[in-house]
Amino acid sequence: MAAVQGGMVDEKEEVDIKTEPQSDGLMNTNATDGRQLSPSPSSSSSAGSTKSAAGAPEDQQTLLAVLQFLRKNKLTESVEILRREAGLPEDALDTKGADCSAPSSGGTAGGVDGLDAGSLLSRVAVSSSAGTPAPTKAAVADDQPDVSVVLSAYSQQGDPALYKVYYSDLKKFIESVLDCHRAELSQVFYPLFVHMYLELVYNNHESEAKAFFEKFSGDQECYYEDDLRVLSSLTKKEHMRGNETLLDFRTSKFVLRISRDSYQLLKRHLQERQNNQIWNIIQEHLYIDIFDGMPRSKSQIDAMSGSLAGEAKREANKAKVYYGLLKEPEIEVPLDDEDEEAENEEGKPKKKKPKKDSMGSKSKKQDPNAPLQNRIPLPELKDSDKLDKIMYMKESTKRIRLGRENLPSICFYTFLNAYQGLTAVDFTDDSSLIAGGFADSTVRVWSVTPKKLRKVKSAADLNLIDKESDDVLERIMDEKTASESKILYGHSGPVYGISFSPDRNYLLSCSEDGTVRLWSLLTFTCLVGYKGHNYPVWDTQFSPYGYYFVSGGHDRVARLWATDHYQPLRIFAGHLADVTCTRFHPNSNYVVTGSSDRTIRLWDVLTGNCVRIFTGHKGPIHTLAFSPNGKFLASGATDGRVLLWDIGHGLMVSELKGHTDTVYALRFSRDGEILASGSMDNTVRLWDAAKAFDDLETDDFTAATGHIHLQDNSQELLLGTYMSKSTPVVHLHFTRRNLLLAAGSYAA
Repeated sequence: MAAVQGGMVDEKEEVDIKTEPQSDGLMNTNATDGRQLSPSPSSSSSAGSTKSAAGAPEDQQTLLAVLQFLRKNKLTESVEILRREAGLPEDALDTKGADCSAPSSGGTAGGVDGLDAGSLLSRVAVSSSAGTPAPTKAAVADDQPDVSVVLSAYSQQGDPALYKVYYSDLKKFIESVLDCHRAELSQVFYPLFVHMYLELVYNNHESEAKAFFEKFSGDQECYYEDDLRVLSSLTKKEHMRGNETLLDFRTSKFVLRISRDSYQLLKRHLQERQNNQIWNIIQEHLYIDIFDGMPRSKSQIDAMSGSLAGEAKREANKAKVYYGLLKEPEIEVPLDDEDEEAENEEGKPKKKKPKKDSMGSKSKKQDPNAPLQNRIPLPELKDSDKLDKIMYMKESTKRIRLGRENLPSICFYTFLNAYQGLTAVDFTDDSSLIAGGFADSTVRVWSVTPKKLRKVKSAADLNLIDKESDDVLERIMDEKTASESKILYGHSGPVYGISFSPDRNYLLSCSEDGTVRLWSLLTFTCLVGYKGHNYPVWDTQFSPYGYYFVSGGHDRVARLWATDHYQPLRIFAGHLADVTCTRFHPNSNYVVTGSSDRTIRLWDVLTGNCVRIFTGHKGPIHTLAFSPNGKFLASGATDGRVLLWDIGHGLMVSELKGHTDTVYALRFSRDGEILASGSMDNTVRLWDAAKAFDDLETDDFTAATGHIHLQDNSQELLLGTYMSKSTPVVHLHFTRRNLLLAAGSYAA
C-alpha cells in the first residue's frame, strides 16, 4: 500500500506507468490503472506506519530524487519543508542527490532503477481522481495526465476497411459455436467494439469509424446505452484528449470471466484465422479471468455483468473480511416498575418475555468473525451514551418481532409544498428528529415529538446557572428559542446528503459546493466546513459509533474523516465514475461505496484497501444498506432491482425484482427479518430477507468458478407493496420498536 493524499490505495491495483503492459501466456495482461501510481512496486508503507518516510533505502532514494527535482525548479521552500518532515540532514541533497539524473548502480542514492528525477516523480503516488495530477512533464502531456501513454495503444492498427470484416467474422464464429460456449464468448463483443472504434478514430479514419459504429452499436447489450452515447461523441482524434470515458476504457482493463474451454475455443479460432488485429486488442485491453469448470449460462453472466469495466476479478473478493459485530460494553439495565413486580394481579408468577435472539441482536459474546475491539480507535462511551444505550435496550425489549405473518406498520412523512426541492432526508436513531436537505442550499430540522427544538443560552446567561444542580442540562436550554423546526444556512449549492450523529448532537450535510459541513444541534450553527472534494459531494454518513464519517462525490473518490481533523484520514480511490452513496459497516471497520460506474466497493478503514468489488447492477447505484448482523449487504440502483450480497464470500445471493423505477432507499428491520425498499415509482416494498438468506446453500459458495445460480424467486420473497398517491420515496427508517418510517416530497 502507498499513502495517497492522506489516504490509501490497494496494493494489488498499484502499478508503474508502462507504455506496453506485460502479458503472460494466457493473454492475462496485468490490469493498469493510470489513476493510481506507486512509488515502488514493493512499497508496503501505510499511513499508520511508524517507519520514517526516509527509512527504507528505496524510499530514501525516491525522496531524494523528488527533493532534487523541486530544487532544480527553484521550489526551495517546498524542499526545506519536505526535508524537515522526512528528517533528512541539511547536506543530504549535496552529498547524496547531487546528480539524480545519473544512472544508479547497485542501489546508490542517485536514482531508482536508473531513472532520472523527472521520471521518478511520475512514479510517486498521485491520484488524478482526487484532482491533483503531478506537475511534471513526465506525467503530464498537453495538461492532461497520461494522455500520451493512454493513446499510444491505438497507434498500431491495420487496414481500416477490414475492421468491419474482422468484427463480423468473429461474430459469425461465436454465433455458430455450441450454446454452452456462446454466452461466455459473446462477452467480448462490447469491449472489442469499443476499442476497434477508438482505434479508427485515433488514426483519423472518421468515415470508417462512423460506419463501424452505426453497423454494430445496435448489437450491444442495452445496459451499455449510456456509455455508447458518450462514445458516439468521440468522432475526431482531438476529442479523445483528456476525455474521461477514454481514460476509463484504457486505464482499466475490461474484465471477462470465461471458462477454460471457451477461452481455448476463442484462442484457436483467432490463431487459425491469423486475426492479429483482434488478438492484439484482447491482449492490450482485456483481462481474461479464466476458471476451470463448466461454462456459465446466459442468466449467470447477465446477473454479474453490466459495470463500466466488466466483472470483478475473483481475486478481488478473496481477502478476509471481519464482518462480525463488536462486543457490546457491559451496561446494567435498571428494571422498570412493571418488571419489578414478581407477580401479577392474579398472584401467578409473571411469564418471562421471549428472548430476542435474532439476526439483528447486538453481540454480547465475541463474534469469531468480528475484528479486534481495538483494531481501529473508537471513541469512548460518555455517560450520556451509556444512558442512551440503556434506553435502546429497554426499547428493544418492547420491539415487535417481524416476519412473513407479522409485517410492520408504515408511517409516511410527506413534505408538502417543498418548492425548495427535497434532495435528502434522515432520521435520528431514536426517531425523535427528522432533517431534510434542499436544493435551495438549506438544511431544515424538525422535531417529530412534542418536545420542541431549543438553543443553548448565551454565554452571559450560562454563567448565572448553578453547574452543580441535577437538571443543569435542562437549565442551559433557552425556552425563548423553542420552535418545531430550525433552518440551517451555510451551503452555497443544493444539499445532496445529510446524516445525524448517533448521539443526536451533530448533523452532517454535503453539497454541490464541494464541502461537508458539521452542524451543532445545540446551537444550530455550523461548526466546521470540511474541504477536500473538488466537485459536488453526493453523500455523507456518520459512523455507527460517531466521530468518523465518510463522504463521496463527483471526483470519483470517497474520503474518510474524523470530526476533529480538517483533512481526510483516508482517500478511497478506485471507482471509475461518481461515488453516489456511502455507508459504514455496523462494526465501523469497513466503508461501502456505490458508484455511477455500476460497481460497489467495500473498503477497509484501517488499511484503505478495497477488499470487495461487487458487479451486477445495470445502472448507477443510489442506495446501500447493511443487515444488522453485518453479514449481508443490499443495494438499489436506477435499474429498479435490489441485489443482496454475502460479504464474507463476496458473492451475489439474491435478486429482487418488482420496482419500475430507481430504488432510492433501503433499510433492514432492527431484527434483520424484513428488508424495506423505497423507489421513485412511489412505492414501498417489503421483502422476506430472512428467507432469502436462509435458503442459501453452503455448497453454492464453494464453487470454484466463483458464482452461484440465482433463483428467480422475487415473487416468493415479496411480502407487500404499498403505494403513495404521488410521493417518490427518498428515505426509510425502522424505529427501535420496528415501526417503519418513510419520507418523500409530494410531486404534484
